[in-house]
Amino acid sequence: MSANGPNQTIGFTTISRTVASLAAGVVHTLERAVIGDARMRTARGNAWEAVCADRARAAQREELDRLVAELAAVPRAVGTERRDARDAQPVS
Repeated sequence: MSANGPNQTIGFTTISRTVASLAAGVVHTLERAVIGDARMRTARGNAWEAVCADRARAAQREELDRLVAELAAVPRAVGTERRDARDAQPVS
């Protein structure tokens, strides 16, 4: 006998999917009611936040690169004078 006949009852999987779908609908409706339509997170909003975050990181990276370039442009003689004076002192 086949268990997949036309008289098969609703299975546990079907019930689980139905409950999960209803729960997602309730959560979506509740979120919309609590925070309002204007503040609902959307794919477009998430994408815009990601773009803004990328731009902010790029600006920070440019600032850091600028600071590193300024530090690299400082003459090396300033650091070597101190090192030479320290090396000239006797060690006790």
